[in-house]
Amino acid sequence: MLADLPILPQTQAFLARKHRMLIGEQWLDAASGNAMSFRNPATGEVLGDVPSAAKEDVDRAVQAARLAFDDSPWSRMRPRERQNLLWRLADLMERDAQELAELECLNNGKSAAVARVMDVQLAIDFLRYMAGWATKIEGATVDVSMPLMPDDQFHGFIRREAVGVVGAIVAWNFPLLLACWKLGPALATGCTVVLKPADETPLTALKLADLVLEAGYPAGVFNVITGTGLNAGVALTQHPGVDKLTFTGSTEVGKQIGKAAMENMTRVTLELGGKSPTIVMADADLQQAAAGAATAIFFNQGQVCCAGSRLYVHRKHFDNVIADIAGIANGMKLGNGLDPSVQMGPLISAKQQDRVTGYINLGRELGATIACGGEGFGPGYFVKPTVIVDVDQKHRLVQEEIFGPVLVAMPFDDIDEAVRLANDNPYGLGASIWSNDLSAVHKMIPRIKSGSVWVNCHSALDPALPFGGYKLSGVGREMGAAAIEHYTELKSVLIKL
Repeated sequence: MLADLPILPQTQAFLARKHRMLIGEQWLDAASGNAMSFRNPATGEVLGDVPSAAKEDVDRAVQAARLAFDDSPWSRMRPRERQNLLWRLADLMERDAQELAELECLNNGKSAAVARVMDVQLAIDFLRYMAGWATKIEGATVDVSMPLMPDDQFHGFIRREAVGVVGAIVAWNFPLLLACWKLGPALATGCTVVLKPADETPLTALKLADLVLEAGYPAGVFNVITGTGLNAGVALTQHPGVDKLTFTGSTEVGKQIGKAAMENMTRVTLELGGKSPTIVMADADLQQAAAGAATAIFFNQGQVCCAGSRLYVHRKHFDNVIADIAGIANGMKLGNGLDPSVQMGPLISAKQQDRVTGYINLGRELGATIACGGEGFGPGYFVKPTVIVDVDQKHRLVQEEIFGPVLVAMPFDDIDEAVRLANDNPYGLGASIWSNDLSAVHKMIPRIKSGSVWVNCHSALDPALPFGGYKLSGVGREMGAAAIEHYTELKSVLIKL
């Protein structure tokens, strides 16, 4: 079957090899010998097996990371050397970019062509951005007052130090990119990492481990454990040897990880779910807005935490914008992501397909109108791009994250109503405003309760801009200078002279 696919020989060779976890400098099976399979979402067929790690395996990985952090060539490495290693890793990823894109396509279902120019390129750019931070981590000197010791002299300063061993758990929608969002600041600051990829998508994490070793990182700096969230994930979040946890995934799991972190006072950042609004103002370029709103929800099959899954359009343009988006949706080609002409691939799993179609059917039961799409099909785990209207703001379709290619749309009459509807949701990850009235836009931006606000675009990310959410969308930020803060601790030093 693989020989008939339009993929590189290197991709086929990687798929065909026996997959093991990287712990220290060793490729290992799970101590129990247990393994679990992973599938191609476009066909439903099993692609291979990976070790199914448990507590004993996690212990070994954390110990390897601890040793590397406390006493190894890595712990004595200077910032310039950390910078150069990150650049080397980015160069190797660029060399193998097509292989990474094909692995992401086969394991996740997304378009290989899109993965090459989006997921892989963004990951490379982010590592290069973070490489620069390795030499720019600063403390400060403080002219202290010490009023209780007026006759003595002091020298006070603040150090910023690497937090330690990082436990990183990433979601299945952008497996490689999310891993690099964790890996970049961790390695720039001098931390060590134990990465657990999502159950469904281990391939690019294991390929990344290959490249980390090839780049010349010392043993134990980067470890990859594969396994289920219930076994490997829980063991990692509860491990007392982990100094910081970073998680990208659902709000439900994020809450559990946050609670587990507090048991050990482990530092934690959580990038969680979203139900992001797309607001089309009366003066907007309607053709641009309709195309942008379609991309905001249908990109990556709607499996994007900041997907524009709630659409609010000024009432006088509502019907026309909906018709334009439905036309775009109906014209999209669905299929295997290895086909460069395919515009939308499958969802990640049968479970996710059932979840998304379940929400669509719930809308039907409650009287909503399906403007287009509304069906799942196979083989594979496909759902047609769907637009739903005639829904109430309090409806579950509007309030809950569906995580699929499903757009719910409602009209509004004025700016105050648009802002109120946009904020009337437990999530606050992203929002977009489509308008040419910059005065109105600037007045709206402070009122929108979300971590990112895009104007005349949606889900536009840059390594220099922090990304994260308000409310149930998480704690802390990925990317930008803010990421450095989450991977470091501050130490105050006072010397009596």
